Amino acid sequence: MTLKVEQTADLTEPHAIRRRVFIEEQGFTEAEEWDELDRVSVHLVVRDGGAPVASARLIQDGGTGKIGRICVLESHRGRGLGAALVTHGVAHFRNVPGVTRVYLSAQDHAIPFYERLGFGAYGETYLDGTVPHRDMELRF
Repeated sequence: MTLKVEQTADLTEPHAIRRRVFIEEQGFTEAEEWDELDRVSVHLVVRDGGAPVASARLIQDGGTGKIGRICVLESHRGRGLGAALVTHGVAHFRNVPGVTRVYLSAQDHAIPFYERLGFGAYGETYLDGTVPHRDMELRF
């Protein structure tokens, strides 16, 4: 297995992965998944060999970076791809002058995963679609 995290300007692959994970598997609607932020985001794709198997998007808002839409195809879960995407995203924002904080919206079941990567939860639990989420941040 040869894994590589890459940036891509072509939304075809990230959208295909997100469709499989968020819409088909987790039951989010088209309206919940697709938004205008894709146009202003940096998109990451993880490839196994040449095949896209995971993705995330990075959005900057002033001194804050957001890592979102983190997803891994079911066939590739448990191999560290989610952690690789988050680590790559944090490294990206550490290199952006003025960014001092990275946050993400974590599904409740994934909070321990993000805590292991240095993020801390804050605020109340809320629903995104029908899935409980909580905001998490990493300051540097």
